[in-house]
Amino acid sequence: MKSRAETRLQKDVHLSGWRFCGTAALLIAALVLAAGIGADEIEPEPYVEPEAPAEKVAPATPSEPEEATYLGDATCLTCHEALHEGFTGKYSKTIHAKVLAPQNALNEQMARGCEACHGPGSLHAQAGGGKGVGGLVDFEGDSPEAVLAQDATCMQCHQGGDRRFWTGSVHSTRDVGCISCHSVMQSVSESNQLTHETEVETCAQCHQIQNARQYRNAHMPLRPGAFQSSSAADGKMSCSSCHNPHGTVGEKLIAHISTRDNCLSCHADKRGPFLWEHAPVTEDCLNCHDPHGTTRESMLKLGLPRLCSSCHGTGHAGNSRTGTDRFVIGTSCLQCHGQIHGSNHPSGRRLLR
Repeated sequence: MKSRAETRLQKDVHLSGWRFCGTAALLIAALVLAAGIGADEIEPEPYVEPEAPAEKVAPATPSEPEEATYLGDATCLTCHEALHEGFTGKYSKTIHAKVLAPQNALNEQMARGCEACHGPGSLHAQAGGGKGVGGLVDFEGDSPEAVLAQDATCMQCHQGGDRRFWTGSVHSTRDVGCISCHSVMQSVSESNQLTHETEVETCAQCHQIQNARQYRNAHMPLRPGAFQSSSAADGKMSCSSCHNPHGTVGEKLIAHISTRDNCLSCHADKRGPFLWEHAPVTEDCLNCHDPHGTTRESMLKLGLPRLCSSCHGTGHAGNSRTGTDRFVIGTSCLQCHGQIHGSNHPSGRRLLR
C-alpha cells in the first residue's frame, strides 16, 4: 500500500509534466504564427539579371623610341663650322680625320667618320644640337660614368698592344681617361694626338713634382730640345721611354717587369753578370739613383761618400760621418772603388778594379 505522501508526490510529478508539455506547445505555436506573419509582411526582392563581365582592355603599349640613324660628316661639319669658325680646318689636320675617312677606313664602323666615335647623329640634329642631346657620346664630360663611356669608345679601335693592361691600371681606376691626355678634334702635338705639344708637358699636368726635378743639374735628357740633332743635350727621351701610361704589370707604370730591367734597357753595360757583384745594384737601381733628377752627379740620391756610408757604416767607411776624415775631404769612395756596379777582375772582390 502506498502512503499518502507517495501518492501526492506522484500526482505532482504528472501535473508538472502536463504543464511543461502545454507550455512547449504554446511556444511552438507562437513561433509558427510569428513566422507566418513575417513571411506575409516581407515582399520578395525583384530578380535582377547579372551583368556581363567587362571585356579586358589590353594596356596601351608605349610607342617605341625612334632609332637614330647615320647622317655623314657633311651634316656634322656644316653645323659645327657655323658654331666654331675654323673647326673644319683644325679637324682635317688630325689623324682621326684621315683614318676615319671612307677611303682609308679599315671597317664599316670606321668609315662613319665623326659618327664612328660619337654615334649616329640624326636625333641630335633633329633636336637642334647641344651637348649630350640625341644620345651622342660627349667627349667633354668628366664624371666617372662619362669617362667610362669615352674610354669604351676609344677602345673600339685602340685595343691591344701596349694598351692591353688599360683596364684596372692606375690611370683608369683614378678616372684619368683617354681625353685627359689626348686631343680628339685638333692636332696639337706632332704625334699621338696629345693635349700639349710634347709628351713631357702632357704628363706634367699632373706629375708636377717629377717635372720640376728634370730642371736640376743632374737629369735625364727630357727637357725640350731638338731630338733630330745628335749634339742636342735634351729632347732625346720622353716619359714613355720608361713608363707605359696605358698600364703595366709592374708598379709605377714601369714599362718593363722591374725598375732594374727598365734601366738596363739603356744601360746595358751595368747588366752583368759579374764575378764580383754589388748587392744594391743587383737589387734595384733606385737604391742609389733618382731617375727624375737630383742636384748631385749621376743623379745620386746623396753625395759621396755619404751615400756609401748609409750602408757601409764600419771600418774606414764609417769615418766619413765625422766630416774631417781623410776619406772625406776632397775625395770619395769611387776614387778607389771604381767598379761600383760590379767587377769581373779576379782580384776585384772590393770592386777596386
